[in-house]
Amino acid sequence: MSETDDDTAPEPAWARGYPPTPRWADHDRRVVYDNPWLAVTEHTVTAPTGLAATYSVLRPKHLAVGVLPLHSDGTVTLVGQARFALMNYSWEMPEGGAPFGEDPLEGAKRELAEEAGLAAGTWREVLRMEMSNSVTDERAISWLAWDLSPVPVDPDPTEVIVTARVPFMTLLSEIDRGAVRDAFTVATTLRAYHMARESLLPGWLVHAMLTRV
Repeated sequence: MSETDDDTAPEPAWARGYPPTPRWADHDRRVVYDNPWLAVTEHTVTAPTGLAATYSVLRPKHLAVGVLPLHSDGTVTLVGQARFALMNYSWEMPEGGAPFGEDPLEGAKRELAEEAGLAAGTWREVLRMEMSNSVTDERAISWLAWDLSPVPVDPDPTEVIVTARVPFMTLLSEIDRGAVRDAFTVATTLRAYHMARESLLPGWLVHAMLTRV
């Protein structure tokens, strides 16, 4: 996938037949900040209401990739690390960025190895997201992975990462009480729960995920 690939979401079934709505018009742009990881652009626009405005967009230079590693005993491996933007400590699934032009799955495999010290024999893409589409064009893809085996860890030089292996249903409970807040992890976990409840995953894995507490 590249920065210019068409990753337009399919139209929801209920949207068919609705009259077309006005779109934003982008008349001019300038780059107000740029580094190897992201850029911020400022735009002269016309809103769908016809109002002239200035709009700024945060544009990451990588695709967000993440993986929820599912062990055969119904546990998942999470990583804990300090995050700068909110100055908090966050428990998350292994996740990071895949450069545009790289196969996103290869990026997810790299993050799983680097952060969690795991490789997976089976991968299932489960979710495509627009991370916060009012302020950024960042997109994301996540996977579930199982048939796990250990490999050497290799975290980023700026990261101090701790791993924890917890029952899937415990992770779900911690999300419910607000202890796990990373949006990418929350969305992927809820998707995994839906797939388990709908028998969209192997039966042995569903049983392990939903019965271990």
